[in-house]
Amino acid sequence: MFAVPNRDIPVLFSFICIIYLSKNYLPEIPKFGKNCQIYHFQRKESSLAHLFLDNLKGIEIGGSLINPFCLNTINVDFTNDTKTGYKKSELRYSKGGYLNVDVVASGDKLPFKNESYDFVISSHAIEHFFDPIKTIEEWFRVIKINGYIFMTIPHKERTFDKLKNRTTLNELLLRHNGTYYDGPHDGHHNIWITEDVMELCRNRNWTVVAWLDKDDVFGNGFTIVLQKNKHL
Repeated sequence: MFAVPNRDIPVLFSFICIIYLSKNYLPEIPKFGKNCQIYHFQRKESSLAHLFLDNLKGIEIGGSLINPFCLNTINVDFTNDTKTGYKKSELRYSKGGYLNVDVVASGDKLPFKNESYDFVISSHAIEHFFDPIKTIEEWFRVIKINGYIFMTIPHKERTFDKLKNRTTLNELLLRHNGTYYDGPHDGHHNIWITEDVMELCRNRNWTVVAWLDKDDVFGNGFTIVLQKNKHL
């Protein structure tokens, strides 16, 4: 315990009020950079993403203000409608803010020239695509030789997908060949653990340069980093 002279009590009270207001009510001042960690509600930035992708120019698929990468990217999303379930969730958790959409396009049909970017990055996005093989091949198309595809993907055992069956390699191949119908789902076409995606990468001869069984942001997913080493 310590004593505070009576004359200093108003000053101390004012200081406490300023600290409280600054953390709860006063607007937060952004730092420089695009979608960097500047707000209390945002997750930390991925150290692995910075390791591979700093000083490069890329595309983010379905970016969110809640999950900042702080990289030189344009944000591509299938819609800029703020009334979708995904945007409503983003608005709710971010206290009314959201990441602007730079280009409206489907993530598996990008309106960019071949080999025009250094990387494609996504977090909790690839599981929403019916044909992830087609989608990843499209991402390979738009990145340069030696460019990267950085994916953080929900892990079956650490998300609400825990009780569901895993998506098999055979099913993915049938979907890609157009001989499989995917029935009703709750937004996730693909339910995976790390090894499932590693198996897919081996089957497609995609080069994996890094992976984390537990991602370094949310911790409920895993991360796979691919590198393009030839013209596709």
